[in-house]
Amino acid sequence: MFNKFTNRLRYFIELSYNGKNFHGWQYQPNAVSVQETIENSLVILLKKKIKILGAGRTDTGVHAKQMFAHFDFKESFDTQNLSFKLNSFLGKDIRIINILKVKSDSHARFDAKSREYQYVITQKKDVYNFDTKYFFSKKLDFDEIDKAIKIIKKTKNFKSFCRTKTDVTNYNCKIFDFEYTMDNSDIVFTIRANRFLRNMVRSIIGTILDVGLLKTSIKDFSDIIKKTNRIYAGPSAPAHALFLTKIEYPETIFIND
Repeated sequence: MFNKFTNRLRYFIELSYNGKNFHGWQYQPNAVSVQETIENSLVILLKKKIKILGAGRTDTGVHAKQMFAHFDFKESFDTQNLSFKLNSFLGKDIRIINILKVKSDSHARFDAKSREYQYVITQKKDVYNFDTKYFFSKKLDFDEIDKAIKIIKKTKNFKSFCRTKTDVTNYNCKIFDFEYTMDNSDIVFTIRANRFLRNMVRSIIGTILDVGLLKTSIKDFSDIIKKTNRIYAGPSAPAHALFLTKIEYPETIFIND
């Protein structure tokens, strides 16, 4: 939709990427990011300086099966054609799924209703997927893990699992769902919430693994949350096994031609 104040149209880019070769989503002054890579390609194709704003920030090495970003442009264009050209320009580790017209006040970050992450652990050495799974062969007590997950579902303040030295002032998140599935040697944790803090998912998974190893008791796990201090939580699980898998928006923001 056309914004009469900025004389621009707004678009959402839906994409996926393998984060192995990127220093996260957000622009970094001396490193390659997903955001900068896409912006550089848009500049070449649209012949205008383009800034995109993502639905969130993934850390170095984290992947996305579904990510959204928005940008503004003064003219209307063939979205399918631009998607095709972007995929031709971008390397094999970024895929443009779709480019969608949205209302002029739509925002990729603030309009998202929920976000979903998956963390993939394998308990069997996998020589083909070691870049996307965390090899963790130690025996886990899943009864204790189940108890920890129930606590996380009821938690509101996640400061204990947030990276320190950030500009965050609101540590409250609403967890919609948190579960795991087991398939042969793989364990997939899936967590969905209205928002996530920096490093939150990896911190939760790392601490829950300590619970599963019986290094951290359920009482201690509850105390870690109450202390609202990152130093008491467990280590962050490695980034390479984390995926941003789904972002949900209200249907009303999209424009169907």
